[in-house]
Amino acid sequence: MQLGSLKTVAAIFVAGFLILPFAKQGRAQESPKQQLSVSETQLRAFAKVYVEVEKIRQAYEPRLKEATNPEEGKQIQNEAVSKMKGALTKEGLTEEGYTQIVEIARADEGLRKKLVELINEEKQKS
Repeated sequence: MQLGSLKTVAAIFVAGFLILPFAKQGRAQESPKQQLSVSETQLRAFAKVYVEVEKIRQAYEPRLKEATNPEEGKQIQNEAVSKMKGALTKEGLTEEGYTQIVEIARADEGLRKKLVELINEEKQKS
């Protein structure tokens, strides 16, 4: 149960647009101005956050599985969420801004490909 919660929180941050169907495609296409508002800087920040959140998730999932009681699990989960939010703040993004980029990328194949490239670049740096 606790592991599921951490995965749910991580899923908000992790770019599900890479593997999920384009459920919100119509909404993003209705507002092309949104696509123009995503700068190269925001995309690079998104990629950095994505990679950092993956590292956090990988570090905290085993700890969460090994938690001996619900209180310990909640503490571990809170610590992970705090670090994920810290990664957003460090890169100058908000949860809403991150989610907006995900939604736009779901509808824009070119942007999605660009994000995959940037994420791969970030992974190589790590």
